[in-house]
Amino acid sequence: MDITSLVIFLAIGAIAGWLAGNLMKGGGFGLLGNIVVGVIGAVVGGWVFGLLGISINGLIGSIVTAVAGASLLLFVVGLVKK
Repeated sequence: MDITSLVIFLAIGAIAGWLAGNLMKGGGFGLLGNIVVGVIGAVVGGWVFGLLGISINGLIGSIVTAVAGASLLLFVVGLVKK
């Protein structure tokens, strides 16, 4: 992975984490928190979409997958914390 790919990967993670934080909680988690939530969400979203047989390609598809996974992650974390 070259530096450009890494920067794009982290930027998608930050955007996805911020969007999921706003959708699920009403606010973001700071830059580092958004990146962590977004990256983990991308993995979760890719896994769930793979199980469902859904394939979305491109930059927008990556963001949609990561936001869906991050939202699911935050929902499960919210259930566990209660």
